[in-house]
Amino acid sequence: MSALKCALITCLLWLTASGASPAANPIIVSDVFGHRVAPLGAGKRKATVLIYITNDCPIANACAPEIERIVRTYEPEKIGFCLVYVDSSLTAAAARKHRQDYGYTCAAVLDPDHKLVAAGKAEVTPEAAVFAPDGKLVYHGRIDDRAVAFGQVRSVPTRKDLCETLNAYLQGKSVPNSYVKAVGCNIADLGGK
Repeated sequence: MSALKCALITCLLWLTASGASPAANPIIVSDVFGHRVAPLGAGKRKATVLIYITNDCPIANACAPEIERIVRTYEPEKIGFCLVYVDSSLTAAAARKHRQDYGYTCAAVLDPDHKLVAAGKAEVTPEAAVFAPDGKLVYHGRIDDRAVAFGQVRSVPTRKDLCETLNAYLQGKSVPNSYVKAVGCNIADLGGK
């Protein structure tokens, strides 16, 4: 093997091991239909939004219409969306049923090992994480401020943090906040298995 090939292989192994490039070490999970996918693969999207949910969180379920409205508003702007089911015991069939029952149209994946949870620094459901095409985490946190505290909910949000982030990002401006604490159901076993 030539010295150049050795150097290239060594460099590639270092990048993969160090996590220096998301493209070199993509997170692979199964979608709710059993296909292996890399939700953070750049493709032709301007950004990717992961929405962390579970089927039995009342706060997440109450946000379903707003989440779907956001998806329909920003997908034409080349923003990709993916629901991330974080419950390690949830079956693909149950996730598909939940997705259908709540009218979601975007892609959905299972994250039983919490690889995507860790990438987006998610702590509760519902929570959102916005990634640039290079895999950089641009924003993570609440979708809006409808849930003030567990059991205390506004009828109408006063801040729409995810929309404010996406609007600023699409206009090439810095996002208002890179993190806003979300209120919701705790994600068990943070950090995976």
